[in-house]
Amino acid sequence: MGKIAEECLDQLFHDARIHNQWQDRVVSNEILEDLYNLMRLGPTSANCSPLRILFLRSKASKERLRPHLSPGNLEKTMVAPVVALLAYDIEFYEHLPYLFPFAQAREWFAGKPDFIQETAFRNSSLQGGYFILSARACGLDCGPLSGFSNEGADKEFFPEGRFKSNFLCNLAYGDPAGLPGPRAPRLSFDEACKII
Repeated sequence: MGKIAEECLDQLFHDARIHNQWQDRVVSNEILEDLYNLMRLGPTSANCSPLRILFLRSKASKERLRPHLSPGNLEKTMVAPVVALLAYDIEFYEHLPYLFPFAQAREWFAGKPDFIQETAFRNSSLQGGYFILSARACGLDCGPLSGFSNEGADKEFFPEGRFKSNFLCNLAYGDPAGLPGPRAPRLSFDEACKII
């Protein structure tokens, strides 16, 4: 395998930006399924795949989220055609006999709440990164955010307690006119990395 085409890198990284304003275009259910089917292929530890996604499309579902959003995230989230609530399943290990049939992996987690929490949060965050890249690969733009009350959202959408929210991601076709200006700086290789 070689490096992917530069135009693909542009779509995923170089030209991709975080969007807060959206074009008036429908995001189809088929695109959301395509996004998920790409995202699920990314690796997680013991293939545990703890991410669960609730796609909020209707006005009513987004209104349920409204009281839990921070003021700075309110308007851009309420007008987004789709808001993905990315959560993790604290009973993910119940699926391990199917997802990781090579070992008795369920036993690694059962009865170990701290290990469950650590694994579920880390791997759902990893899957969240795959989610953003998969959305971009499907032609969508993203507005990921963590400015909301996890506790409030969990009570509203996951009252049974099995799922815990991680972060939100607004999804649509971004309006370039809404971009604030050039991309913010990033650390250079030498500032962030060391080869030893």
